[in-house]
Amino acid sequence: MNGVLALVHAFSAPKGYPRFGALIFTGIISIAAGVLAFVWPGITALSLVLLIAAWAIVNGLFEIATAIRLRRVIEHEWLLVLAGILSVLLGIVILLQPGAGALALVWWIGGFAIAFGVLLVALAFRVRRAGPAVLFQPATP
Repeated sequence: MNGVLALVHAFSAPKGYPRFGALIFTGIISIAAGVLAFVWPGITALSLVLLIAAWAIVNGLFEIATAIRLRRVIEHEWLLVLAGILSVLLGIVILLQPGAGALALVWWIGGFAIAFGVLLVALAFRVRRAGPAVLFQPATP
């Protein structure tokens, strides 16, 4: 779902605006991870854990980069930075302890999803108050 929504957002920008390469890349990687897990159910638990870790790190880095790019456009972009840092930290923790067990991983992912969701909802309310022009305003260098 994350990948599909990232692509929808990237391609729904008005004509003449950039297609947000980071969103397109994140969307493709997220969809590929989901398709791989669905089509190849025999994949080992370790491979899936490493795939999730890599996804979390890449996604987090792009979130941080997006927040930096939007810092002059919106207020409280630190919420997206914090969400990105959480993503990167989750990926690192998973990489450091890949054999910790499926139950521990489920708890980590669940806790991460709750914290990440709260941060993104808070950011969404802040961006919504700023108005629709903020969403498609080009970042200034």
